[in-house]
Amino acid sequence: MRFYKATAFLFPRSYERRVLFFCFGAVHIPLIACIVLQAITGQWQPATLLTLLAATLVGTGLGLAAIHALLAPIGEATAMLAAIQNGERIPVVPAGGADLVGRLLTGVTMAANETAARIEQLVDAAERDPLTGIRNRRGFLDSAEQVLRGRSNAVLAIIDIDHFKSINDEYGHDTGDQLLQSLARKIEDYLRRSDICARWGGEEFAVLLPDTTLDEARLVMERLRATVALDTGLGVEDRAVTFSCGLAPVRTFAQLGDATKQADAALYAAKNAGRNQVHVTGS
Repeated sequence: MRFYKATAFLFPRSYERRVLFFCFGAVHIPLIACIVLQAITGQWQPATLLTLLAATLVGTGLGLAAIHALLAPIGEATAMLAAIQNGERIPVVPAGGADLVGRLLTGVTMAANETAARIEQLVDAAERDPLTGIRNRRGFLDSAEQVLRGRSNAVLAIIDIDHFKSINDEYGHDTGDQLLQSLARKIEDYLRRSDICARWGGEEFAVLLPDTTLDEARLVMERLRATVALDTGLGVEDRAVTFSCGLAPVRTFAQLGDATKQADAALYAAKNAGRNQVHVTGS
């Protein structure tokens, strides 16, 4: 480290150039020694000097090229560290040898991928509801932003379990939690792979149906509502469970806030109309 620090003034921004500088000087030592010897003795041998000069230049070129190639793994390790700092995953793991640079490359690769995996796990945990395992509100919004990046004909659905408080009071919170888990799985299994569902909060769920009209979304949610109402295996003994749902159209992510308010209004209308219904905004 002392020599490294002492020579930092030479190409302070390029470690590779510093190495090449010293190698270039080392290769020319025989030529300089020959010139000094002939100068002292006064016996000049031009043919020998020219031959030695040519050999030195060729050797310098080959040596510099080889050193540049040998330093490439360090450049790759630096690039991988920069990538992991940007939150990227290393798709291809370079194979390192058993020497010092190889061990460095292997160690950096393993550390980078382990760090990236931990970051992915933390991000996934931050965007998942710990009870149901589906997206939470943050995860829903992040996914919706991707889907609604361009103009899209989508529909937002807000689902609320009917009489959930009485279920908790009568059967206990463990039963209520089991109901939330069962309904979350039911919603995920029923919807298309392109649809996005999440636990919106409490006993509410949100669903985004891309490339869907209001009529199509209403039909989908009506079928889901009927399926849930007929299912006695959602964890509340033999009691049937129902939900109410409000629908609203949304075309861009910027409109999602207004669409949420409209879907909530439609949901309250479904509740006021007797529950176990699907209502569309404005209807």
